[in-house]
Amino acid sequence: MEEPLIVSDPNIMVGKPVIRGTRITVELILRKLAAGQTVEQILEDYPHISRADIKAALEFAAESVRFDHVYPAGQASNERATA
Repeated sequence: MEEPLIVSDPNIMVGKPVIRGTRITVELILRKLAAGQTVEQILEDYPHISRADIKAALEFAAESVRFDHVYPAGQASNERATA
């Protein structure tokens, strides 16, 4: 059985999901992508992770919100959408 690429350990980054063998959180990867960094830029900044690690982080994030409650985005988001 293949080991997961994303792990959570209460002794590493307070239990946040991280890329196995690193302290790089799924949250960090998402924030960098949301800020406009490319996968290539992230790999350049963190040469000890792989494209598969980034893909696993995205898959983990997608799966983690799959069954969560849906919350309204809020007034500010609605104003931008109609502006």
